[in-house]
Amino acid sequence: MSTDIRHIWSGDHIQKPGVTLNAGRLTMLYENGSIRYISAGENEIIRMIYSAVRDKEWLTIKPVITNEWIERGSSSFKIVYRCLYKSREVNFSARYLIEGQSDNKISLSFEGEALDTFEKCRIGFCVLHPVENCSGKPCIITHSDQSTETCIFPVEIDPLQPFRDINSMRWEANGTEFRLDFSGDIFETEDQRNWTDTSYKTYCTPQSLPSPSLIRKGEKINQKVILKVVRSFPEKKGPAVQQTITINPEIHLPLPKIGISRSTRDIPLTENEAGTIKNIGFDHYRTDLHMYTSDWKKKADLAGKEALEMGYPLELALFFDDGFLREVNDLIEWISSCNPRISVILLYHRTWLVTPLILTSLVTPLLKKAIPLLITGYGTNANFAQINFDRPESAPGDLICYSVQPQEHASDNTTLTENLQAQLHTVESARQFSDGRGIWVSPVNIKRRFNANVENYETPHTEDSLPPQVDSRLMSLFGGCWTAGSLKYLCESGLSGATYYETAGERGIIQGDLPSRWPDRFQSVPGMIFPAATVFKFLLQDKFLKVIKSSSSHPLKFDCLVLSDGKKTRIIAVNFTADRQNISITGIPGHAGLRQLHAGNYPDAVSDLKWIDNSPCTRINLIENLLLEPFSISFINTEWIVNDI
Repeated sequence: MSTDIRHIWSGDHIQKPGVTLNAGRLTMLYENGSIRYISAGENEIIRMIYSAVRDKEWLTIKPVITNEWIERGSSSFKIVYRCLYKSREVNFSARYLIEGQSDNKISLSFEGEALDTFEKCRIGFCVLHPVENCSGKPCIITHSDQSTETCIFPVEIDPLQPFRDINSMRWEANGTEFRLDFSGDIFETEDQRNWTDTSYKTYCTPQSLPSPSLIRKGEKINQKVILKVVRSFPEKKGPAVQQTITINPEIHLPLPKIGISRSTRDIPLTENEAGTIKNIGFDHYRTDLHMYTSDWKKKADLAGKEALEMGYPLELALFFDDGFLREVNDLIEWISSCNPRISVILLYHRTWLVTPLILTSLVTPLLKKAIPLLITGYGTNANFAQINFDRPESAPGDLICYSVQPQEHASDNTTLTENLQAQLHTVESARQFSDGRGIWVSPVNIKRRFNANVENYETPHTEDSLPPQVDSRLMSLFGGCWTAGSLKYLCESGLSGATYYETAGERGIIQGDLPSRWPDRFQSVPGMIFPAATVFKFLLQDKFLKVIKSSSSHPLKFDCLVLSDGKKTRIIAVNFTADRQNISITGIPGHAGLRQLHAGNYPDAVSDLKWIDNSPCTRINLIENLLLEPFSISFINTEWIVNDI
């Protein structure tokens, strides 16, 4: 394969480095109009403060920043810039001022004006609170009438707003008290883990008010947020935390079922593509069938044929309308005549975001009678938010299901990495209302498939432009790193199963035999094996291995997934950053073989699925430092020192 693809190894979304700032003894990062990682010593206080404009369908409008000016001192700073938020309907301009003062105080303000009349769901500041440092801790809320209330940051994912009508909020972190003051609108807090964002968000314009609302041309909006240290600031930073991955071999779980979704391309898999996907070793093959349409049997026949070629049982995601009894009998007739191998059926409704009880109660017994060992599930085709907001009543079925994607609110690499841990939180919270049923996450995608605020399922893309579901990072090293991170947190959650991505094409784990349909935006070539496919192949070679829990000292920089049976160990360690990371691994001593996928060997790795088995192997000692190249994926196997070295 031509090395012309070398320039795309890390994807199209490399971010320029942020600017490090100080406000007294507070440190933070300024990046693209936002303040990130406000910290006191090693203690993260605020994950992010930014401003958002969201249109009538809750889509976030990407701003164009101009006239940016930064004045930076040793303990203070001042930033001024303008933003234009413009889409087909939205037209809003704002001037921002961000100041950090030497008395450990930060203020952010803006003056904005609507340049046209349009509908909006939100305009204003958002503050993200890190879950790890806030969960379960008290927060004193001062309301608009100056009354106070002591509330708690939620441990389980809260479907409701835990804090409302916020004028100010005070909380402690490691003995230091902080205060946030808000003006210009009414603020409240939501649990963003509902959308797999690992944060709580304090935002303006309460959900209780009607949305969207009209903002008229010439209307002005002014807001301000102030963060300050109230008392007991630490005198100095503690010792730097070592870059370590800690493995706990005493905590282990079975490897869940891992599947792949059928491609949304118009043509079926070729024999070569099916053979490549077969060699990865998935547990099931998802296809979506809309039972109220006239051509569902044609699609089912194609999916059944592909599943047979790959040797995978089907996972059927079935969408019914109110004629579900007739539609399920049609399905049973098709199953009887075609005799496909089906392992899981997920039940959805055409218009209900969460499967209605009557559908589950009447359809499930009919399916189980037709296929006695069938596993069935119900829930939502959308985010965890939808099933958490409208928790399903107990009904016949084996699984509670929902999907995962990390780009509900932002799309930069850093945010995608931050949001990985929340996938584990969704499983833990779903277990609280699942009545002992298994948790099934299907599908997992790096990009949103549809807008659950206005739709219940994905509709075909009919334009010539790049579909909104396509993200070129899926073919990159970062896409492989994100996939490994998602697998880590879902596998460590103890869920029953998960289904990822698609087989071939621009939303798949391989490009397949056809060229990219959008070569200017998705710069793949025929035959490419994307790094995510290599991650799956390495993971699924020994399904009897147990998932071993591990923790990273800096999970936003690097993390790992561990499998072991006490003798044989497999580790996937990833570097989410553009910098080299020198790490140590503790908990499992001994020697192993290492194959690291990085920029230098990217062209070779994406040319051959067998790269993971045949590329040069390096002997390493698991208790010694390991150098992770930028955006690298390290495959570590204790067997390789016997077989390959």
